[in-house]
Amino acid sequence: MLDPEKKQAIITEFRCHDSDTGSATVQVALLTQRIQQLTGHLRQHQKDHSSRRGLLRMVNRRRKLLDYLNRTEPDSYRELIGRLSLRK
Repeated sequence: MLDPEKKQAIITEFRCHDSDTGSATVQVALLTQRIQQLTGHLRQHQKDHSSRRGLLRMVNRRRKLLDYLNRTEPDSYRELIGRLSLRK
């Protein structure tokens, strides 16, 4: 779970306008942060299968949002991929 200060910082960094809290870019950024945290948890607790299932669901949700963003706003998609360093 993200602490509220960290979550607000991510929303502030990736929002499109002042009242934006749920756009695809913000959702992808929040999911990326949660995925990174859960990946660290699973490195220590390899047998935590319920968390692994949750991780896979988050990765799939992020993939769907990224596909949507690539279809609708390819420039925003490329910028987001670069800022989050998701592709190598």
